[in-house]
Amino acid sequence: MLDTNNLIIESFQHTYRQHLDKEVNREYIVETFGEILRTTLERECKDCVEEAIETYRSFQIENFDRLITIHTGVKEVVKSLYEQGYKLAVVTSRLNESATRGLKHFDLDGYFECMIGADDTDLHKPDPTPARMALEAMGGTHEEAIMIGDSPFDVQCAQNAGIVSVAVSWSALPPEIYMVHKPDYVIDTMEELVEIIEGLNRK
Repeated sequence: MLDTNNLIIESFQHTYRQHLDKEVNREYIVETFGEILRTTLERECKDCVEEAIETYRSFQIENFDRLITIHTGVKEVVKSLYEQGYKLAVVTSRLNESATRGLKHFDLDGYFECMIGADDTDLHKPDPTPARMALEAMGGTHEEAIMIGDSPFDVQCAQNAGIVSVAVSWSALPPEIYMVHKPDYVIDTMEELVEIIEGLNRK
């Protein structure tokens, strides 16, 4: 929904400069998209994990509003689905506070019945647990749900939970990274998501 790509990339670049005196390019960072922050930094900053996490999060807090944007059509489609009575949830690897801040920044927070973030479970995407937690909170079942995401972790999480998977083509990742997992659908616009939902309802 929200484009946090530049925020994540610049946060990592700042952190690696600060703690490793290392310059990394965009592609190197994009490869870790969807991964839990601690997992990435435990691999990259073995001797300074806690300090690196603090640096990363401080940079994000200070630069959040400047670097976050919203994808075309997201707000309109989310609002439409909500008004039609669909139950909506956010399942994210971001900390709850950060994810909530992003939703509020674009006036999206009122449309979602629940949010499962990094604070809510120790089992993260691609594990199915976060998706199942969201379904349980909403009183839904995997047979009547779809999950939309921009990373292979999203596609795998949906598949592992028995949920229809939808990948977005505007991911920062090269298509082959998530297409190898064979999502059920790939969309180029948010309007296509509506068409998929209407098609599934007719089955």
